[in-house]
Amino acid sequence: MMRNNVLLFLLIFFLVLTSCDPNRVFDGYQAVPEKWHKDSIISFKITPPDSTNTYNLFVNLRNNNAYKYNNLFLIVEMVFPHGKTLTDTLEYKMADPSGKFLGTGLMDIKENKLWYKEGVIFKEKGDYQVNIQQAMRENGKVNGVTELEGITDVGFRIEKPAKNTP
Repeated sequence: MMRNNVLLFLLIFFLVLTSCDPNRVFDGYQAVPEKWHKDSIISFKITPPDSTNTYNLFVNLRNNNAYKYNNLFLIVEMVFPHGKTLTDTLEYKMADPSGKFLGTGLMDIKENKLWYKEGVIFKEKGDYQVNIQQAMRENGKVNGVTELEGITDVGFRIEKPAKNTP
């Protein structure tokens, strides 16, 4: 009974927290298996609200203490409704020079909101697809890290730019 009350409280708290974000247009997460294989692609289907306003795009990550690197390389691919594909290889800092993880969170899970693109206008009507794949290398090996540990969730976020107030 007590456990159900705690879960209900956490659910209500999460809903209140996320509903108070007026800039959020899309915010989705997918859990990653215990090890994120280099060939495993996390995909998000996006239906933008309009084709006139600008938006900022983010890759969101949650990691735990099993993550053993201070950076992260990702391949992010945006597939447009009419077939055009834009592919970016991105590097993000995950820890400071002392090894302390960046991001927010009080426990051993840290959440990172990482810039992907700024001022994007979704000019094509229809659904877009965003594909995210890890591209880590270890000690310069060309084949890379086959299975990456410590990333628990991968997310994608679209938000309205914050309004500048004078």
